[in-house]
Amino acid sequence: MVFLDPVLNPVLQPLLNASPFWGIFVMAFVITLLITIAYKFFTNQTEMKRLKDQQKEYQKKMKELKSNPPEMMKVQKEAMKLNMQYMKQSFKVTFITFIPIILIFGWMSAHLAYEPVYPGERFGVTGIFAEGVTGDAELLVDKGTELLSDANQPINSEVTWNLKSDEGPHIFTIKTSNDEQSKKVLITKELKYEEAVAFFEHTDIEQIKINYKKLKPLGKQSLFGWQPGWLGIYIILSIVFSIGLRKILKIY
Repeated sequence: MVFLDPVLNPVLQPLLNASPFWGIFVMAFVITLLITIAYKFFTNQTEMKRLKDQQKEYQKKMKELKSNPPEMMKVQKEAMKLNMQYMKQSFKVTFITFIPIILIFGWMSAHLAYEPVYPGERFGVTGIFAEGVTGDAELLVDKGTELLSDANQPINSEVTWNLKSDEGPHIFTIKTSNDEQSKKVLITKELKYEEAVAFFEHTDIEQIKINYKKLKPLGKQSLFGWQPGWLGIYIILSIVFSIGLRKILKIY
């Protein structure tokens, strides 16, 4: 989602550089707030409240009718019809907010999936080759990059080279006897990176992959032994924010 960078990067990139968690925190709050406001203004809240209250009444009746299954089933059918009415109201907001949220999620995925490659840090570049390609593959590097493994290596479906580079953008080229393809890599102290994989068609070299480390926004901290990525943290925060904002703004 490169076209969103001029809008979102100036505001969020400093936050992401300081702490990926706080960047996700702000994004989750803003998105949840916008969705909650959309619910307030694009749904009939009087009708939504009526449906909610009626749902509670049906739930209460079903508990009372546990000893009378036939009657409980009748109430359950009515409750299901009511749920469908409620969902129809909610679909309006889902339709309105779907595309903007998908675009923002795309931006977050492009900026929060991996750790950057830091200056002087060892990292890997992998070439994945088409079936039947044999011989040797060579990795050509630019100025400011040091190869830590042999430049020429025998092809065995894929080949990985280890290297380290100075800060800044770099271009690496994988070359076979019949073909060559290149991939850009960004070496930086900020939370930025180029796409992890470049795909190529009708060539000996099908993919060039930068072996980034997965980003752990919580660092060494964990939630009951789980170290969630950006999406897991976003979902947890958005649920918490949604519950709180709905109560504050009285959204049904």
